Amino acid sequence: MPGVVESLKIITADASTRIARFAFEHARRHGRARVTAVHKANIMKLGDGLFLRSVRDVAGQYPDITFDDRIVDAACMQLVMNPSQFDILVLPNLYGDIVSDLCAGLVGGLGVVPGANLGTEIGVFEAVHGSAPDIAGKGVANPTALLLSALLMLRHIGEGLIADRISAALGQVLTQDQVRTRDLGGSASTAEFTNAVCRRLAA
Repeated sequence: MPGVVESLKIITADASTRIARFAFEHARRHGRARVTAVHKANIMKLGDGLFLRSVRDVAGQYPDITFDDRIVDAACMQLVMNPSQFDILVLPNLYGDIVSDLCAGLVGGLGVVPGANLGTEIGVFEAVHGSAPDIAGKGVANPTALLLSALLMLRHIGEGLIADRISAALGQVLTQDQVRTRDLGGSASTAEFTNAVCRRLAA
């Protein structure tokens, strides 16, 4: 019918169970206390309902980890008002894409948020929402997101000590040296910021 568009939202029990199990295994491996499923099952009773049931089924296999769930719009409000109440969130792809940007805004923007896309055999580590090609070559990009993504990769392959050393250097640059790019209220260029981190590593 003209003026009407119908979209499909595909949710499967297999995929929902797989991501839920990953969330709980990640929580157990890293000593995290809570997993929260974020959904819209009150309205999308079939699709999101299947997702929520799948996560609940997996949660029952991890009695050592607290499980709860939130409707996505309420979760967004609560993330802004009191983010410390959350630990690990597990969401369908669309909500995850939106909520990851919201959370990035809470901690300084997309320039400081890393990303890890982990499959069963490979992982891809990158800034959470791309490489900002619109500012390529201008020397104004914040390299923190890419650096933190590299740290996620190092930890993933068992190089935690190296990751800790780089993380400490980054923290010193931001807090003690107060070398920051423009998006964090500073005036350093990409190269100046990078050089400051390298100096801390060499010290």
